[in-house]
Amino acid sequence: MNLPVSRRVQRVKPSPTMAVTARAARLKAQGKDVIGLGAGEPDFDTPEHISEAGHQAIRNGFTRYTSVDGIDELKDAIIAKFRRDNGLAYERSQILVSSGAKQTIYNLCMALLDPGDEAIIPAPYWVSYPDMVMLADGLPVMPFAGMSQGYKITARQLAAAITPKTRLFLLNSPCNPTGAAYTRAELQALGDVLLEHPRIVIGTDDMYEKIFWEPEGFTSLVSAVPALYPRTVTINGVSKAYAMTGWRIGYCGGPKELIAAMSTIQSQSTSSASSISQKAATVALNGDQSCVAKMNEAFKARHDFVVHALNSLPGVSCLPGTGTFYAFADISRAMAALGCQNDGEFAELLLNDAGVAVVPGSGFGAPGHMRISFACSMETLERAMERIGRLLTERVAA
Repeated sequence: MNLPVSRRVQRVKPSPTMAVTARAARLKAQGKDVIGLGAGEPDFDTPEHISEAGHQAIRNGFTRYTSVDGIDELKDAIIAKFRRDNGLAYERSQILVSSGAKQTIYNLCMALLDPGDEAIIPAPYWVSYPDMVMLADGLPVMPFAGMSQGYKITARQLAAAITPKTRLFLLNSPCNPTGAAYTRAELQALGDVLLEHPRIVIGTDDMYEKIFWEPEGFTSLVSAVPALYPRTVTINGVSKAYAMTGWRIGYCGGPKELIAAMSTIQSQSTSSASSISQKAATVALNGDQSCVAKMNEAFKARHDFVVHALNSLPGVSCLPGTGTFYAFADISRAMAALGCQNDGEFAELLLNDAGVAVVPGSGFGAPGHMRISFACSMETLERAMERIGRLLTERVAA
């Protein structure tokens, strides 16, 4: 029987990063030797003091529903984090805790966008942004910034993308997939444009704030342009910085009225985030942060190795990143030499002939690229780069 589904769901596609990860897992289950570089998931265990907080919550019987928008203890930890790290002041009524930052962003789209409203999403972008906008009946508008611009849009591009229908601007810095981060001066230039359009709400996805190594330090958009505070939702979470992907805790701070609307959306979908995870996230944000610095040091070493290795391959170019645990490589010359029609074919070739799974750049709005996650061990990365290098040296350089 062919059961029809809604037009809404037909507008969107499954996450390509999840698809690559699942495909690699299936091949491994079949006994194939595959190295998966698709998933954006740290290989580190959750730090012991954070895990212990989860165990203690279970032992104490803290295993029931909580308030939809999060427990006060975690909200206070988030407020302290925003004040300490970003110079932002929020009250409890301005904080929402969700089951991951993905749900936070989905809540924002659903609470804000009406049919036909436009959301500006700089490309390359995280794969889920456009689809979440479309699920909310909005229209994604995606100005593109290539390698020559360091994968960062200019103030002029932003201004050109704005129309009377623009309702939302989504900014991810440091960026998944490129690793690029906007400087304070670049953020101020974007902010100057946004100040001229008071109807636009800004969502800043700062998930990779702590995985960052530029001397200037991380800056969030509203920290750089405080006048945007009344209409900015600052989004973050504990998944990446604290190796807590499976704990599923994201959070945001923003205008009280919009946070209340987002909480209403959440109340009719998942209700509260996990009570146990909320206790652990409280300890993560309030506790010793040396574990974050230690993981960041390892990510930087892996970044340096992968970027150097990619740039030594025939037909491949890769800019250094300023954060995240991704390398985003231009493979257009290698594709042409191999006769690949698109980056999907190139990724399929790597998977079948080299046993390495990567995510095609087209899923991020950047055809002719591939994203490599270096959230795995250095030993794994060395084996993966050796395999890719052997294939390209034999077939591209020949």
